[in-house]
Amino acid sequence: MYTIKWKPSIKQGFLILGISLFCFIWFFFLYKIEYECPFLHFFHIYCPGCGGTRMIISLSKLDFYQAFRYNPLLFILLFVGIIYFIIMVIIFIKKKVIIIPSTKSLIILLIILIGYMILRNISYFSYLIPTKI
Repeated sequence: MYTIKWKPSIKQGFLILGISLFCFIWFFFLYKIEYECPFLHFFHIYCPGCGGTRMIISLSKLDFYQAFRYNPLLFILLFVGIIYFIIMVIIFIKKKVIIIPSTKSLIILLIILIGYMILRNISYFSYLIPTKI
């Protein structure tokens, strides 16, 4: 892991707040927008993110079971990512240091995502395909 010493200025704080507000507003537009996965549309295969939008919508309704059924890997990665983010915020508050994930850990994540994509397109693992409700 790499460490970066960073003291945010007021402008950077407003930028982070603006990006957060944009993401919050965008999240509510997910209810109104119909979206089709390009992988599924053009190649007829399920990508690692297929069902992710429906998973987020189910999570916003606190329907954890259905969210898990839409995309189990992203469901797990979301909660692992939230825990990781909380730990990084605590480290930043205590030490004023930002820790960036190493290239090795990002490559491992990429391998997991590609493996998941391969598995969910094999008929034996049909339970990994997003449910249609």
